[in-house]
Amino acid sequence: MPFLSSQRLGYAAGKPPPRSFTVREPRHVPYFRATRHPLACLLFLLPLLAAYEGGVLWVGGAQPEALRNGADTSLRYVLDAFGLRQLYWAPALVIAVFLARCVGRWHDRPEDTVGAWLGMAIESIVYALALWGLSRGLGPALDSLGIDLNLASEEGVAEVVTYVGAGIYEEVLFRLVLYTGLVALLRLLQLPGFVAMFLAALASATAFAGAHHIGPHGEAFDEFVFLFRALAGLYFAFLYQVRGFGIAVGTHACYDVLVGIAVG
Repeated sequence: MPFLSSQRLGYAAGKPPPRSFTVREPRHVPYFRATRHPLACLLFLLPLLAAYEGGVLWVGGAQPEALRNGADTSLRYVLDAFGLRQLYWAPALVIAVFLARCVGRWHDRPEDTVGAWLGMAIESIVYALALWGLSRGLGPALDSLGIDLNLASEEGVAEVVTYVGAGIYEEVLFRLVLYTGLVALLRLLQLPGFVAMFLAALASATAFAGAHHIGPHGEAFDEFVFLFRALAGLYFAFLYQVRGFGIAVGTHACYDVLVGIAVG
């Protein structure tokens, strides 16, 4: 192989190579920025996805689809229309999105991903407890809770699996896709950033609340439940915008498990 001088590589001798020739190491990123990085979100999401998808197959037995929540079912319905019927396509699509975002942000990936993961888990629990406290104060519907932490039965495990799935795929549908898409659209229409985010959060939260009352498995409409879910949708949109997708998913899943176990 002939020797390639620095001049033939396109930069003068004695000068550093261009950015494309530089391999960057992970760098220290402040925690509150690190948790919003696609890599931290992906690493936080992977065990939740594995627990949900594995739990559906393990607990669901001959009818695993019965454990899937509405957002997951809707996503799979769309994929099925494109001929992507295998069970792995939905989680694979979510993972692929974050892998692509990681490639685009590889230069500023955080160094301490383990610390970020632990912090995100703690934050998710704290924010879930805060939302649970809000639900307690809104009305008598959630005022008398019969605490039953018996998860040894198959039914208890099945419920937890469903709640984790709701946390993942409802955030994918209503925050990652709908909220983000609406913000981008409204910004294209020259709306100020704060106005675009507020309107997108309001629209996605309303859609999130309404989706629970639509379809053959939808719940009967209840004004209080609809109002609380709309407020929860705003809460999750705020967390998504300020703290990132991973914490929004973790908070949603933790809240569903907490309330599902306490009320159920």
